[in-house]
Amino acid sequence: MSDTSGGTNTKLTFRRYQDGDEEHRPWQEEIFDADHSHKCPTYVQSAPPCQASCPSGEDIRSYLNIMRGVEKPPAGVPVPEYAFRRLTEANPFPSVMGRVCPAPCESGCNRNQVEDYVGINSVEHFLGEYAIENNLKFTKPAAGTGKKIAIIGGGPAGLSCAYQLALKGHGCTIFDEHEHLGGMMRYGIPGFRTPRDVLDAEIQRILDLGIEVRLKTRIGRDIAMEQIEREYDAVFMGLGAQSGRPLEVPGADAPNCVTATAFLRAFNDGRLRHVGKRVVVVGGGDTSIDVATVARRLGHITQVHEQDRPEYVIQGRVAHDVAEISAKQGAEVILTSLFPIDQMQANKHEIEQALAEGIEIRCGITPVEVLRDASGRATALRLAECEASFKNGGLDIKVKPGTERDIEADLIVSAIGQAVDFTGLESFDNGRGMINADKNYQVPGKQGIFVGGDVIRPHLLTSAIGHGWIAAEGIDRYLRGEAQDKRPKIDVHTFDLQRKMIEKGLPIEEAPHAGIWGTDSGNMAIHNYENRSRKYVIPHDELFLGHFPHTPRNKRKVVTLTKEQALGNFQERLECLTDPDAVAEAKRCMSCGLCFECDNCVVYCPQKAVFKVNKAKSTTGRYVDTDYTRCIGCHICRDVCPTGYIQMGLGE
Repeated sequence: MSDTSGGTNTKLTFRRYQDGDEEHRPWQEEIFDADHSHKCPTYVQSAPPCQASCPSGEDIRSYLNIMRGVEKPPAGVPVPEYAFRRLTEANPFPSVMGRVCPAPCESGCNRNQVEDYVGINSVEHFLGEYAIENNLKFTKPAAGTGKKIAIIGGGPAGLSCAYQLALKGHGCTIFDEHEHLGGMMRYGIPGFRTPRDVLDAEIQRILDLGIEVRLKTRIGRDIAMEQIEREYDAVFMGLGAQSGRPLEVPGADAPNCVTATAFLRAFNDGRLRHVGKRVVVVGGGDTSIDVATVARRLGHITQVHEQDRPEYVIQGRVAHDVAEISAKQGAEVILTSLFPIDQMQANKHEIEQALAEGIEIRCGITPVEVLRDASGRATALRLAECEASFKNGGLDIKVKPGTERDIEADLIVSAIGQAVDFTGLESFDNGRGMINADKNYQVPGKQGIFVGGDVIRPHLLTSAIGHGWIAAEGIDRYLRGEAQDKRPKIDVHTFDLQRKMIEKGLPIEEAPHAGIWGTDSGNMAIHNYENRSRKYVIPHDELFLGHFPHTPRNKRKVVTLTKEQALGNFQERLECLTDPDAVAEAKRCMSCGLCFECDNCVVYCPQKAVFKVNKAKSTTGRYVDTDYTRCIGCHICRDVCPTGYIQMGLGE
């Protein structure tokens, strides 16, 4: 296991034997062990860690296998379109989320054990752009159910829920208090990260399913909740958390001490055109990075009239009308975080971009006071060194006495969290500023009322999308008069072998556990097939990593700006992969837990017991089978299976 020069080959990440290993058990001893029989191959579909890590529940492995050519689309359907349709069974916003999702799926990717994760987010981005460019539409159901659902809130949770319900034939009306739909996708993220034409295209595709929209309408103010409950068969509450949390220190009520949500809303509305010379952002998450990068781009002007102070614009009293003709200068932006930079919650990539743009990040400090002048405006933020940790479900901050320091500021932005505005809906507040929900996202004690998104727990946009999907399934069961089933342990969309067989026109025999298990003689799927995708995530140590050579990731091009270049630059920084690069990146997927037709088991079986299924009867997941009259239990097929799809069972 070393190179020709005698040194260790450091590129190898998988080794059956380590340097210095001299003893091994001959494989013949495993085969010809007469005192007991050995296990034989079974075919077990497991959940890959990428899918188990995806809050919106995308069937990631499937759309990557489609892109790489393992799973074939129906006749006449282009490969990217088929992949797009598999992806959007869970998430109707691939182009938006392909840009802004922090991609927990990539952190969980087993490919990290070889060299680097698969660029799942970049392939999703590509498929979203393909769909927009080719004007792909969702397919309306042939007939409606006659049921009506009120969707309160037109953000990612509400739109996701309405999308899923519309696909089931239910009528939906979205109520939103804003001028446009999108929620935090529109009002909480700057346009250079979510281009508005892209967001509008993905929202319109959902509305084209026949969804009604009532904008500038707040439930609890313009329409009573009691009226909604009378007129609709079910309700989904996706209120969102679009009220920011102010700093909880003395002096934080200064007019130029504002929340991140108010800041971003003013910017995204087009009202905020410049900020002060010195901006301090308190946070550490993605929202704080967005505020800091926006402030850097807006800059400041030297002659500011009283009515044009940024805080007045952010508070909604006026809108800037001077910035276009005034010479702008760069703003000094400092972002503070409780945690070290490697423990900040913000996306690592976004942190790197912020640093490149000249934004200073100071870590391990916490605000203790806002200093104000005689007029009451903030002049500086006093901070102290601290040690922060999570204990008993809460944040524990220990301030180090004597470490206080002041940072001068013309504008202080609090990006420490969000809150829900319950005005008119106070009865739903659980006392902690959120709404309680069960596993199906139904409000306890409120039949027919479901909830999702930040109103349950402020988290990622992709989490809200997942909430909308699960709630839609609960609403559908409620409308059918069915019991709310227990949700699976791994609650995501996953590859369905039976659906694939039906799609190809293959017959399916009934089995005692139809859809889950096969038998050694039945034709339900393949011999001794079991689907564990809802309960088991396959780890890297059950794969044969030696099958996968080092293959560099196909990275999207990112436009990195300097401090000077960032001023006034609101162009998108992230470029989409090309078609060949998207396919090449999909090919890096190791298809953990599902056969990707490498032929290793067939080639290495010493008894020729493992064989390819007849081409006319084969499909994805049904590519190989076993003749158990030949199998001697040597385990070689399992050892050389790259994906862990072959497990050993039977004959024990």
